[in-house]
Amino acid sequence: MTTANALVVTAEPGVPFVDSVREVDAPVADVFRAYTDPDLVVQWLGPRELAMDLSSWDARIGGTWAYTSRDPAGNSYGFRGVFHDVDPGRGIVQTFEYDGFPGHVSLDSVVFEDLGERTRIRNHTTFQSQEDRDGMVASGMERGMAEGFERLEELLAAK
Repeated sequence: MTTANALVVTAEPGVPFVDSVREVDAPVADVFRAYTDPDLVVQWLGPRELAMDLSSWDARIGGTWAYTSRDPAGNSYGFRGVFHDVDPGRGIVQTFEYDGFPGHVSLDSVVFEDLGERTRIRNHTTFQSQEDRDGMVASGMERGMAEGFERLEELLAAK
């Protein structure tokens, strides 16, 4: 990974959202497919040490998604949401909810910027409260995102 591909996460004090930017060495069509094809999603989403059991990934407007991650000690963590917009070549809007904190739903907007043979991925996550946002930041979110993007880039390079 080059420094040009470093993840930049911005979580300004006093606002209930987090922004991130990450570039990958692949065209938008390949990145979009990696975000929407369930066979590819399981290969890159999340930290390396977690195994993913994907029970649903219907990447279309109104489609749902759900998966359970398991750590090496056998602990399970469930996540789910709904796709609100899925626009090839542009981006995805979806909700995100951790089963361990039901009712605390965030809204993720991912935009894919075409840089030719590279793609800039911009993510804006809005939380229901400042407390929810701060809890997510404190949970190690940035590390998990960074590892997921590293895995995404590895997957795209192997294509």
